[in-house]
Amino acid sequence: MRFLHTMVRVKDIDVSLKFYCDLLGMVETRRKESEKGRFTLVFLAASKDEAMAKENNAPELELTYNWDGNEEYETARAWGHLAYKVDNIFETCQKLSDAGVVINRPPRDGHMAFVKSPDGISLELLQEGDALEPQEPWASMDNTGSW
Repeated sequence: MRFLHTMVRVKDIDVSLKFYCDLLGMVETRRKESEKGRFTLVFLAASKDEAMAKENNAPELELTYNWDGNEEYETARAWGHLAYKVDNIFETCQKLSDAGVVINRPPRDGHMAFVKSPDGISLELLQEGDALEPQEPWASMDNTGSW
């Protein structure tokens, strides 16, 4: 058995792609449009997994956009989060914050942060390698909301 992907439903494909690709640096590896089924599937890989994903050898994130969907998607309490390692936790959080993304759990420890996607999916961001030395404004920032 091999893990393939995690699917999340999105309400606005362009807003979601801006978040995942432009802000987080993920890469679109493939896309499927279904006129009959009236949906679009967009598969994303972490930038360091792009080559392996194109060979179908890395886990991906599948964004599912239903063209006619007016449904409100709720996240069940059993759902946890997606997790990604980042090269610099402080730079990543600053880029997200500058774009208006709320940092729900700031990287006070130089190691971990939580944010939410435009569709309310919780993402854990972890520092690649050792934790960075704590720094402001993150070190004294309070948690916001939930994750």
